[in-house]
Amino acid sequence: MEKKRSKQKFYVEDGETIDDCLNRMKEEGYMPVRRMEEPVLKEIKKNGKTEIEVAEQKIVFEGKLVK
Repeated sequence: MEKKRSKQKFYVEDGETIDDCLNRMKEEGYMPVRRMEEPVLKEIKKNGKTEIEVAEQKIVFEGKLVK
């Protein structure tokens, strides 16, 4: 049997709702303990200079293994 980590990150995937992600966590035996948002960055060129811009925010849940 594969040993599960005590903490794991779950990303809300494209086309998935927050509830879908939370249900996926529950099915894998994890309980959400923290919600975070991570920026997805992209490079764009403006006036000959390369600038970094936030393209979107990814929602991430940290899950704790339920014993």
